[in-house]
Amino acid sequence: MRGPCAPVKNSRQNANWLNSSTFPAPRCVEAIQRLEAKGLLLRRQGGGTFVQSRLWQSFSDPLVELLSDHPESQFDLLETRHALEGIAAYYAALRSNDEDRDRIRELHQAIERAQQSGDLDAESGAVVQYQIAVTEAAHNVVLLHLLRCMEPMLAQNVRQNFELLYARREMLPLVSNHRTRIFEAIMAGEPEQAREASHRHLAFIEEILLDRSREQSRRERSLRRLQQRKDENSGS
Repeated sequence: MRGPCAPVKNSRQNANWLNSSTFPAPRCVEAIQRLEAKGLLLRRQGGGTFVQSRLWQSFSDPLVELLSDHPESQFDLLETRHALEGIAAYYAALRSNDEDRDRIRELHQAIERAQQSGDLDAESGAVVQYQIAVTEAAHNVVLLHLLRCMEPMLAQNVRQNFELLYARREMLPLVSNHRTRIFEAIMAGEPEQAREASHRHLAFIEEILLDRSREQSRRERSLRRLQQRKDENSGS
C-alpha cells in the first residue's frame, strides 16, 4: 500500500487467502472496521477499501496556506526537511530491502530523464515521489506518517525550488550531483554518508534561496532610492 487512496486488498477477491489457516481473517476484518470507524479508511461499494486522502490534507492545508502567505517560512520548512530527510536517508541505507532499492532506483532514473528533457513538472513530481520512496525504505511508520502529512507542502516547496533552479540552469547539474550522492550512499548501505549527503543537498538549496533573498533586497533598495530621487526632483 503506497500513499493516499492506495487500494486495500478486496476480501472477496482474496477469499482463499483470507481463509488460509495461517492468516487470522477475523482479526484483519476487525482491524479494517476499526480504521474505517476512525475515518482512516474509506469503503466504496464494489470498489474496495482505500486510505482516506483527507487524512494527510487536514494536517497540511493550514501550513500550505501559511507558506503561501509568508515566503520566509520556506526556510522553516527547509530546516524541517533537513531533519526528516536526513533521518530517512540514514535508515533507508540501513534497512532498505531489494524491493525498496528497486523503487528508489526507478524514481532516481525518472528524475534524471525529466531533467534531461527539461520538464520541470515531471522532475519536481519525481523528486517528491523519490523522497516518499526513501522514507518508505526507512521502515519507520512515524517518519512516513509525518512525510505523508507534509506531502502537499513538500510538493509546493520542491516545485518552487525548481522554478528558481530552472531560472539558473547552471545550478541544475550541481543539485543533480548532490542527489546522486544520496542515492549512491543508500544503494551502498552507508547510512552516515547518506545522511551527510542529504544535509549537504538541502544546505545547497538553502544557500541558493538566501542568495535570491539578498538579491531581491538589493533590488528593492535600489528601486526605493530611485523613487526617492524622483520625488525629490519633482518637489524642487
